[in-house]
Amino acid sequence: MMSTRCLLLDLDGTLVDTAPDMTRTLNALRAEHALPPLPLATVRPHVSHGVRMLIRLGFGITEEDPRFADLRARFLEIYRDCLTQESRLFPGMDDLLGACESRIVKWGVVTNKPASLTHPLLAALGLDRRAACIVSGDSTRRNKPHPEPLLEASRLVELAPADCLYVGDAQRDIEAGRRAGMKTLIAMFGYIGHTERPDEWQADGMIDHPLDILGWLPASGGPAS
Repeated sequence: MMSTRCLLLDLDGTLVDTAPDMTRTLNALRAEHALPPLPLATVRPHVSHGVRMLIRLGFGITEEDPRFADLRARFLEIYRDCLTQESRLFPGMDDLLGACESRIVKWGVVTNKPASLTHPLLAALGLDRRAACIVSGDSTRRNKPHPEPLLEASRLVELAPADCLYVGDAQRDIEAGRRAGMKTLIAMFGYIGHTERPDEWQADGMIDHPLDILGWLPASGGPAS
């Protein structure tokens, strides 16, 4: 853990609590189809799995359904208008990022969320200029669980994958990090469903609070590049 020179974070469910705005969007879309709203507690465990999963949840259809593409496109339209109404950093996350910066440990974001949504969200939270790298869902040819996005992040920060620690709240995050040769942590405060088994994901550890990550970082830092 002392070799960690860059902390890489998943976005939804790890860095930022986006579930309220994603739930708001899904319910607005359901209202357009005369369907009642779903509670946040129902939607929250599915948010890390992306828009496709939310469409399946909200409308009970698969991607083979002829309505699916239009529903997804409309979801994205609505979501862009409420991208940052309630989305906030998880408690303790800003302190973690500040500690990284004071210890001269680089940090960045690796997400499957498309850049058209990732960059406005991070900009609104004042994080876009602080991050050493931002790798979105369309930054590379393949998404997580493929390791390509994490390998791209290590390239951008000019560090070996073994010098990076990746934190996420979904099995694909841990799989991608492990396949990239990085250390991995599971954000147990994220959007993990009751039926999921994170103990079987073979991560290097689990954390209950963002500041728990500090134990995996150097106590002080020299130049991070």
